[in-house]
Parts: sequence; C-alpha cells; structure tokens
Amino acid sequence: MQKNSKNILLIYPKHTKTFWGFENVMKILGKKAAYPPLGLLTISSMLPGHWNKKLVDVNTDNLHSSDIIWADFVFISGMIVQKESALKIIERVKQFNKPVVAGGPLFTTSSEDFLLVDHFFLGEAENTLNDFIKDVEENTLKKVYQAADFPALSSIPVPDWNLINIFRYHSMSLQYSRGCPFNCEFCDVVVLNGRIPRTKTKDQVIAELDALYKLGWHEGLFFVDDNLIGNKYKLKKEILPAIIEWQKSKKYPFTLNTQVSINLTDDEELIKLMVDAGFTTVFIGIETPDEKSLEECAKFHNQNRDLVSAVKKLQNFGLEVQGGFIVGFDSDTPAIFQKQIEFIQKSGIVTAMVGLLTALPKTKLHKRLEDNKRIIKESSANNTLFSTLNFIPKMDKKTLFSGYTRILETIYNPKDYYERIKTFLREFKPAKKSVARRGIQKFEVRALFGSIWLLGIRGRGRKYFWNLLFWVTLKYPGLFHYAISHSLAGLHLRTVFLQ
Repeated sequence: MQKNSKNILLIYPKHTKTFWGFENVMKILGKKAAYPPLGLLTISSMLPGHWNKKLVDVNTDNLHSSDIIWADFVFISGMIVQKESALKIIERVKQFNKPVVAGGPLFTTSSEDFLLVDHFFLGEAENTLNDFIKDVEENTLKKVYQAADFPALSSIPVPDWNLINIFRYHSMSLQYSRGCPFNCEFCDVVVLNGRIPRTKTKDQVIAELDALYKLGWHEGLFFVDDNLIGNKYKLKKEILPAIIEWQKSKKYPFTLNTQVSINLTDDEELIKLMVDAGFTTVFIGIETPDEKSLEECAKFHNQNRDLVSAVKKLQNFGLEVQGGFIVGFDSDTPAIFQKQIEFIQKSGIVTAMVGLLTALPKTKLHKRLEDNKRIIKESSANNTLFSTLNFIPKMDKKTLFSGYTRILETIYNPKDYYERIKTFLREFKPAKKSVARRGIQKFEVRALFGSIWLLGIRGRGRKYFWNLLFWVTLKYPGLFHYAISHSLAGLHLRTVFLQ
C-alpha cells in the first residue's frame, strides 16, 4: 500500500420496487438488476489512481461487514427511491465509526434528512471532488462541498467499469449530456442539472463505447441523459454521425435507448440519424392529453400537436415510444381517466408509466403547493404507488384514486395490454440495418421459455398471450421477439400496478 493511499468503499443502495426495476423479468433473464450505478463508477474513475476502491451494489451483491471495516471512507449515492435503503446502510456504516461521504440527487435535495452523513456533495461533484481529495490529504475535511456553477462535462473520464461484473445487468449506461431546455413545473431536472444542456465531446462518447465493447458487452446501452436532444445541433452534426460510424465499424453491437422530448417529431433528419445510430426506443413525457393540464405544468412543447400521430410517426420511423403519464393536476376533471385510457390504447405505447402527480423537493410545483399549504409530506418519488400522493389535490381524493385505479386496471389487464402490443407492432417499422443479430443469446432463450411457462401455461390471460404469439408469427414474424419481451414486461408491470 502506497503512502497516503486510502481505501474507498462505494455503496449503491437498494431500489424499492418501481416501474423500471423489472425485478421479475431480471430473474427470468438471469440478470440481477436493470442498470449499473453509473454515478459511483464515474466518481471512482475521478479518484486518485493510488487509492484502493471497491464497489458494492446491494441490488446485485451483499454488503459484508468486512467491506465496511476495510474502508477509510464510505461513499454512497442514489436517488429518492433509494432513500429507505440509504438510511439503513448509513446507520450500519456508522456502527463501525466509518466516515460517510454522500452525493447524488437523493442527498442534494434531501440532505437535511441524513444526520449521520459526515460529508456531503451537493449538486454535481466534478468541480468539488479535487477539493475533497486535497482536504483528505491535508486532514482539513469540510462538511459540505458544493460548486457555485454547473460543471463542464468535457473532462469526465470513462467510468470505472472494472469495479462491477457488467453481465449481472440487463443494460449498460452512458451519459452524454446533463440538463434540459424545458422547465416543467413538476420536474427536478432543472434543479439538479440546469436548463442549458452541457455535453461531452465526441471523443469522450466514443471512448465510453470502446470501453464497454472491449469488456465484451454487446447488448443494450441506455443513454441516461435528461433529454438527449436538448442540444440538437451538436447531436446532429457531431455525436450521432460519430456513433453511426462506430456502430458500423463494429457491426452494430449495441441497441440504444434514451429519453427525449416530443419535439423530436419535428425533425425528421434527427429521427433518421438516431435510428441509423442504433436507437430503437425513446422514453417521452407525454404526461396528459389535456391541453389545460399541459399548460398548468408548463409542458408547452407538448401543446397544440396531435400527440397520437406524433407517437405513431416515431414508431413508423423505427423508434418504439415508452411514455410517462400523470393524473392529479389541478386542471384535471374526472373525464381525464377515460382520456388517458383512450390515448394509451390508441397510441400503442405498450410501456406506459402512469403515475399520480408528486411534488418533488425544490421543484416549482413543490414551492407552489407549499406556499398554498397543500404539502402533506415529502415525496418518495415513486409516483406509481398511492402512498406517494404527498399533497392535497384539487380533485376529490377518493375520485382521484378510483379513476387512477381504473386506468391501471384497464391498460394492464391482459386483454387490453396484449391488444396494445398489437397496435404497436402494426405501426413499428424497425430499421433493417439496426443491431446485427449475433445468433440467439442465452437471455433470449430464457425469455422465450420463461414467457411460455409463466404466461402461456400458468399466467392469467393465457388465451390473449397465445393469440398474440400466433398473430405475430403470421403477420409480423420478424417482430416475434418484441412480442415476447413486451409480454414479459407486462408480467412485471401488473405486479407494480395491480397489487
């Protein structure tokens, strides 16, 4: 061990059961978790090379007391949905009198709830991590490290992938940009990352692709950007052409997905570039088909457009659309529930995340409701559970819960869910040159037999499952694997929504 070397234990707390966890599906596919702890892996790569580092993701591994005893500092990061696990982990670490260093969205917006944390990184850490390292060496550590400005991303190194077993995850992650040009009332992206998108360079993105490829990863890759198209010009002129060239040179090893805003549909050149780069799926915050509610939440870019046609346009170009939907706006009337059902079914958005409005800490919505004395408690950020309604709604609460339940019981019952898969597959035209098939993968075999056993033999709505499989085999045989994957996803989503 070198002089001044430190042992750093990085811990990623356990996720509560959420829409995006797909816990049941992960078991079928032989995976432990959906996504890796990208933030901690990136922080690790920024720490001194002579420091010893170990990462424990409690979603994939057990945290042993020996790990804590080994550490000089314990770093912990996470999101609001990991709060319960984070509190327990910090309490356990402090039993060994180890200093806790905490950062990330959870701690940036709720630091006052973590009394046992020794050192906080509030906001992004790129501009303050070197101060912490210097203070460690000089034994002059501070309680809070907080940068005055949002950092540039042009010097962030490749994440320290060697700290985890990447094959325990369903998808890898890459962050190209931070920030979003829009300022929706309920969203905390602007609070955390600002309105001016900051980006990595073309060389940084390619270096991250290379790193994962060299480790043998040839599966899904999630660009975790708040809004990938926040800076359209750079994306079109530099980043996507570079990704296209790289994917072609490697015979398209990665299937890409990301988050965008609906105004992507206004730029066909950009859509085509994304498809050529290997993007197959985009998540879009649709929120609501009601114009008044869109205006209320400042989702102006969704207004005055045919949202169903916009979704189908992306599907026709080869992009599957996953959608976020919200009920509980002050402008909502009881008619909103049927409107949401009809929109989701007509659009063919199979993966429809429908949640109750929740007021996240430090958002414009939270401030407005707090000023009006309507906040009941802090949000868990898991807005797909009734218990997370953390404010007094304008609509009668019983009516809101009843209508919300009706949406979920409709769109996720087997009959309507499988019908929605058909609606999607009728519109979806994947690019022929997208991800080259590399032979049948082990997880695909597991998915097929797992779906037959759990859905075709034991499952509720068996006849709809078999009807879908026969239908897709006859009509769209090239999309068979989409029918299987969405059927399995439905198994998880019913456990989340229809408990």
